[in-house]
Amino acid sequence: MCLGRMMRCVRCPVAYHANDNCLAAGCVVLASNSIICTNHFTARRGCRHHGHVNVSWCFVCSEGGSLLCCESCPAAFHRECLNIEMPAGKWYCNDCKAGKKPRYKDIIWVKLGRYRWWPAEVCHPKNVPTNIQKMKHEIGEFPVRFFGSNDYFWTYQARVFSYMEGDKGSKDKTCKGLNSIFKKALQEAAERFEELKAQKETRQAQEEKRNEKKPPPYKHIKVNKAVGKVQIFTADLSEISRCNCKPTDENPCGQDSECLNRMLMYECHPAVCPAGEKCQNQCFTKRQYPEVEILKTPGRGWGLCCKGDIKKGQFVNEYVGEVIDEEECYSRIKYAQEHDICNFYMLTLDKDRIIDAGPKGNYSRFMNHSCKPNCETQKWTVNGDTRVGLFALCEILSGSELTFNYHLECLGTGKTACKCGAPNCSGYLGVQPKNAPTSADMKKKPPIPRKRKQQSELVKDHEEECFRCGDSGQLVICKKPGCPKVYHADCLNLNKRPAGKWECPWHQCDVCGKEAISFCELCPSSFCMDHREGALFISKLDGRLSCNEHDPCGPIPLEPGEIREIMPSPNKLVLHAFTFI
Repeated sequence: MCLGRMMRCVRCPVAYHANDNCLAAGCVVLASNSIICTNHFTARRGCRHHGHVNVSWCFVCSEGGSLLCCESCPAAFHRECLNIEMPAGKWYCNDCKAGKKPRYKDIIWVKLGRYRWWPAEVCHPKNVPTNIQKMKHEIGEFPVRFFGSNDYFWTYQARVFSYMEGDKGSKDKTCKGLNSIFKKALQEAAERFEELKAQKETRQAQEEKRNEKKPPPYKHIKVNKAVGKVQIFTADLSEISRCNCKPTDENPCGQDSECLNRMLMYECHPAVCPAGEKCQNQCFTKRQYPEVEILKTPGRGWGLCCKGDIKKGQFVNEYVGEVIDEEECYSRIKYAQEHDICNFYMLTLDKDRIIDAGPKGNYSRFMNHSCKPNCETQKWTVNGDTRVGLFALCEILSGSELTFNYHLECLGTGKTACKCGAPNCSGYLGVQPKNAPTSADMKKKPPIPRKRKQQSELVKDHEEECFRCGDSGQLVICKKPGCPKVYHADCLNLNKRPAGKWECPWHQCDVCGKEAISFCELCPSSFCMDHREGALFISKLDGRLSCNEHDPCGPIPLEPGEIREIMPSPNKLVLHAFTFI
């Protein structure tokens, strides 16, 4: 994510960072902070170079046929390759919907006149010859330099598409006299592409090195912030419970006192507590946090370190962030999966609310996981609402890293390795920690190691049996990133093997065909937010999510003492919110 000064279009809400790496090629710069963006291109009547042109092959499978053409760029697709219904009216590809535009120094394919698609580089107008700068052009047009011939011309988005590594161009040989020049152009384009790729990697490495000195950006807040329809509750003073502590007590409402509120994990209210100003059970309201420091930990990213000794049971910090509902939680998880975001800061507050400390939070968001933590989470009632606090499990010395056990429910397509280094580390996040070795175990004579035949560990990208029938054979592979499922074409009633980026039916709702968010773990049945209720449930036999048809318990409940075989659990693809116990 880039930060810095923005340049805004004076005709629409579009804005870019004020540098050539972000600015869309073809924008007209009016001042240091204002532009006219490429969305305001107007084709000149009678100009053949302003005509919109689409490719004659599918961008997914590279085959021809009946194609769905983008109205903004040359992209074209088979409707079957995108797995969508025929749209009504104008249609735009995903890149154009997302606002993706050609940028300066991009390597692209350009269609000029009757020539074949030709590789070229997008040039900044100030870097082209003067005679090219003076050529008549419109808002949204940009100059390109053709490889092989070093000719220049002005074009726009509807006649170019991105060059990809390994592109070899069209097989059309109608212009036989240009074959040698075209081969030269391909070689130059490949070399220039690798050169720009190396420059980009160098810039990214330099940026990462600069970012290593500071934690990733977030907005620091002191209390939870509600998002959308979620509410933060506040109790009336008459509803807040009173304790029996007195201001004359030795330790009124303190950690070692007999304060009834403290025992029930209720924070005393300053206007209600009989102990008044001497009350020691207001750590959430007064934010009585020990001094801490954010630091880089070896192999585990950023962490939190205490700068003074912390006593056992002492309040360390409150876990705060944006309070969201389940629907918003799924939306954020989906966005994270699509953008390869691996860090999550979600914590279940109650059955309807979740705390997300990712975009907004306090220092507690930097606390790492440990299988043998020195802190724990506790849910307290503060002024009528539930809040989560972190408390010390033991005496913590100054300079120690603060940790707690995440107790993750699920982590996507597979287990995530735990790097806490604790003696009882389970090896994976969310897995029950091992029993720490006792001193007696340490004194035992170690067993004599036996020689075992070394076997290389093979990482399987996909399963080897059909997810519907369980048999092997000639299988169709799901192309959705992270999905290991395979099927027989007959099991899915497919007449032929699907081409392109085919996704298996596990990712679409069985009822309406929308994107599924809840999945049966024993068959391809899956459902969206609107249709999942009543369709799936947790099996009482093994705790897995099952549909009625494939529930291990079956429609008839088990008799006392009865045992039935169950299938091994497939890899989960659902990413739930983290739950802290």
